[in-house]
Amino acid sequence: MNDLIGIIEKGINNIYTVHSEGGNYLCRIKGKKLPGSEAVYNPLAPGDRVIFTPAAHSTGMISSLIPRENSFVRWNMKRGLPQVMAANVDAVLCTTSPDNPPFRPRFIDRVIVCADNVPVIVVLNKADLPINAETSARMNHYRHLGYTVFQTSMYQKVTIDTLRNFLSGKTIAVVGQSGVGKSTLINALMPEAAQRTADISEKNNRGKHITNFAVLLKSEYLTIIDTPGIREIQVPVLDLHLIGSRFPEIARLQDRCSFQPCLHRGEPDCAVAAAVEDGSILTDRYESYLRILESIEELKRDAY
Repeated sequence: MNDLIGIIEKGINNIYTVHSEGGNYLCRIKGKKLPGSEAVYNPLAPGDRVIFTPAAHSTGMISSLIPRENSFVRWNMKRGLPQVMAANVDAVLCTTSPDNPPFRPRFIDRVIVCADNVPVIVVLNKADLPINAETSARMNHYRHLGYTVFQTSMYQKVTIDTLRNFLSGKTIAVVGQSGVGKSTLINALMPEAAQRTADISEKNNRGKHITNFAVLLKSEYLTIIDTPGIREIQVPVLDLHLIGSRFPEIARLQDRCSFQPCLHRGEPDCAVAAAVEDGSILTDRYESYLRILESIEELKRDAY
């Protein structure tokens, strides 16, 4: 049969659901290993476009991956490899909450760094809960940095409608900590998704893992890639000098540093350090940047 182009909807135990013009096919990778995927945890992710050969009973064999436009990649700590969670998306929707679980801006910072060439939208879900001044100020700061910011609540229909209208026609990867209401938000945006939900653990104010694997969900007006909820997110091993480029306030200044290339942690005449000193760069954002550098260096030490 002739080869077809399809989109990966999900992959479980090396069997991939591929959507194409002929419907859905359950496919394996031809030869078991996809060329060029030796150094990653998973060779394919939801949103990937692939070439496959259909066979009987809606099965098929995947022969190649069409180069990605972009991806969202985290570090898989168990396997010690980068893990692609979603590919070829218009934006990453980073979902957080003011409480239950607590607001964690450094989680958002890491999501932004993991988004390779993908715009990030920051959503403060559960906005019906009290929002303290610190959380409100940080959300305004993300807006000031150029990120699109929304507040949503399942009890305030207008907030869901506003977000849905903004996302219409787009392919979105939804990322968030366990318990921030990610699956509930997806169900509100796309009722036919019917994603499982669960309550917060009262013992530790943390969410429970419900989504076990990334999956592409499609409606008439919107495509969502739902990713598993996580408590911690590790940035993949990258060139340390790339990290500053994913912090807009650092990227704007780093060419002004006397020492090049500059990591902005003790080099002489550093424009970024001077901006932190005079308050132009938020101290906590700078600390977040430094911690990401340290975490990548730690991964490199463990590997070698």
